[in-house]
Amino acid sequence: MRQARPRSRPRGPARVPLRWKIAALAAATACLVTAVVGVLVHVWSARDIRERAEAEAFNTLYSAMETYRRTGTLTGGAELDPAELPAELRHLSDRDRHTAYDGRIDNNVGPRVWAAQRVPGGGGRVLATRVNMSSELHTLRRLDVVMVVASLVALAAATPLTVYGAGLLGRRLRRVSETADRISTGDLDARTGHTKGRDEVADIAATVDLMADSLSRRLRTERQFTADVAHELRTPVGGLLAAADLLPSGETEDQLRARVRDLRDLVEDLLEVSRLDAGAEQPVRARVPLAEVVADAVARTGLDTEVRDVTGGAEPVETDPRRLERIVGNLVVNAHRHGGTPVRVTVGGRTVVVRDHGPGFPDELLRDGPRRFHTGAKERGSGHGLGLTIALGQARLLGAELRLANAPDGGAVATLRLHD
Repeated sequence: MRQARPRSRPRGPARVPLRWKIAALAAATACLVTAVVGVLVHVWSARDIRERAEAEAFNTLYSAMETYRRTGTLTGGAELDPAELPAELRHLSDRDRHTAYDGRIDNNVGPRVWAAQRVPGGGGRVLATRVNMSSELHTLRRLDVVMVVASLVALAAATPLTVYGAGLLGRRLRRVSETADRISTGDLDARTGHTKGRDEVADIAATVDLMADSLSRRLRTERQFTADVAHELRTPVGGLLAAADLLPSGETEDQLRARVRDLRDLVEDLLEVSRLDAGAEQPVRARVPLAEVVADAVARTGLDTEVRDVTGGAEPVETDPRRLERIVGNLVVNAHRHGGTPVRVTVGGRTVVVRDHGPGFPDELLRDGPRRFHTGAKERGSGHGLGLTIALGQARLLGAELRLANAPDGGAVATLRLHD
């Protein structure tokens, strides 16, 4: 357990908000769709332009060939063996009409589609016509530009709407996340409440609330059980202690009395834990000298502990002295029971540091915090594991901060910081 306050979510690389991810995905999808549609439209339009140009070239060639047969004159721009005629049309082996595409552009003229046919009885001469597609391709380029501009305008209009819609979704998810985070830190009264919509987010919110209800019921049942057990044990244990005190002195009797006192202390600790869990405790604050309260608390433990006041009589602090003594006493007893000597308590300003020179706190304790009836590593000694739990509960009640850590050179360090 690093500290008494709730553990925060682990920090990692800077997160990208969900709305920006959704907006980026929507923009990428829109760009992909626009690109695919644009390419398809461009290819279809270019193919249509070429097919219409070929049909026009065929028709022009047919008319020119009929006129040339009857009158011997060239019409419709027809030429005999023109110099620009593509190579594949220069030597035709049949009298069929053939076409070829010429992609050259000269002085903004082109590309062209040629249609050619061998002249019957013309000694292998070829009659050819051409259709210039520059105007149609210019129109195609304008269509491409219009599509790009329209796509950009649509993207610019759709992106803010996507960001807004994704922001609504992100806020709903953030509300569920904040509720789950509060539950994970121990606030079992946290609820998401009614969530608009009938989608997966609403289902998650309802599931989180149901989980919190279930955990709250189980925790209340556990707390009530602990309180009931402690109350039921208090009377018989008190009677057992009174009976043990009446026994004559002896080694066996002394051991019995010691075990009964341990049992009484355990019952009292259980009652204190149950009261802290139920929120039934209220601090009674007063202005007291911190160093003197700490020294008295250490003295009451009866353990050999060094106390240092590095501030030299600082101003009094406002706190509940009884609960402060309880915290310090538990930390000192824990240091002696599970740590190693020397144990030193240092008071400075509004801070109390309890340091021992034992094996230190187990990694599990630092990571997950103290667990009831669990003392961590075996080398830290024995006990019922409620001392640190009570210390943390009392610190929270006082609004103080209790941090548990290990010193670099070995030993456990508990730091209690009282807030203003």
